[in-house]
Amino acid sequence: MEARWAHLLQEITANARETAAYTGRPVLSERVMAAMAKVPRIAFLPDDIRVDAYLNQPLPIGYGQTISQPFIVALMTDLLDLTPTDKVLEIGSGSGYQSAILAELVAEVHSVELVADLAKSAARRLAKLGYRTVHIHHGQGRRGWLQDAPYAAILVAAASPDIPPHLIEQLSVDGRMVLPVEEGYRDTGTYQKLLKIVKQRDNTLKQQHCLSVAFVPLVGRD
Repeated sequence: MEARWAHLLQEITANARETAAYTGRPVLSERVMAAMAKVPRIAFLPDDIRVDAYLNQPLPIGYGQTISQPFIVALMTDLLDLTPTDKVLEIGSGSGYQSAILAELVAEVHSVELVADLAKSAARRLAKLGYRTVHIHHGQGRRGWLQDAPYAAILVAAASPDIPPHLIEQLSVDGRMVLPVEEGYRDTGTYQKLLKIVKQRDNTLKQQHCLSVAFVPLVGRD
């Protein structure tokens, strides 16, 4: 493994230890870390910033969107407690990096992207890399993707002022959702909190507040 990539994986492991008091995840699962090691982040970046692929930080991918920080990608994936038979919904395909990580861990991934050009390029990139179980859809993320619901897990890669009701409806019983939610305001702008949600059998939601995060906004209508 390239030394820079190995160093990045070590940073992710260290970040998990440092944030364990908030996340409850001092160690990320071997399956998640294996997926992080296998998927080449560099393949999901614009040519002019590929040199930054090994940085543990979000990076711009155009259209006002970003590819998430690798630690946050790993943490959100780990919080979903995925199994090999799961069908997963992702909101915010971006360049397709998170989609590829999910595809390494589950049976099927459906991903919704609002920006048509990003959806097309992500689909082409994932197909070129051999990810046949990822389905990229152009649409409104807040509406989810009803055609293939319900989903065992939902990952939302953009911040919403609430928990979108359509996503709750499309989550299976005992399903898990991880998403950033706007919590209020600070001097630097909107304050976001990463939430893990489990849908109970009586349709109530069990919530766990994790880290403070910074994501692009989830735009669109219900």
